[in-house]
Amino acid sequence: MNVNNNLAPSEKLSNVVVKGMQEKKASNIVVMDLREVKNAIADFFVVCSGNSDTQLDAIASSVDEQVSKILGQDPWHQEGKDNKEWMLLDYVDVVAHIFKKEKREFYSLESLWGDAKIVAVED
Repeated sequence: MNVNNNLAPSEKLSNVVVKGMQEKKASNIVVMDLREVKNAIADFFVVCSGNSDTQLDAIASSVDEQVSKILGQDPWHQEGKDNKEWMLLDYVDVVAHIFKKEKREFYSLESLWGDAKIVAVED
């Protein structure tokens, strides 16, 4: 993963979050650029899917490890580690959403934030 020094800090962070997701074979990764969306709560949402409780845990741990190792940051807030349906790692400017496939379809963040620029990351 190339962490380009010309990128804004939140862009660098979103790239490292994607790297962490890819390390554990997350599927259907999308990066939602919210910087142009009025009243957005973060610069980026990075969303992915996993198939099992074990994979969701592994993805969340990998994101945490990569961000800590590469950028020296820890999540400001984490949710969902107990229920393993939708895990969230909040780095303030970037929020990682790790879903079980059926929950992702139910919540459909991509349609809720339809004004965002959405980029799909190839598996």
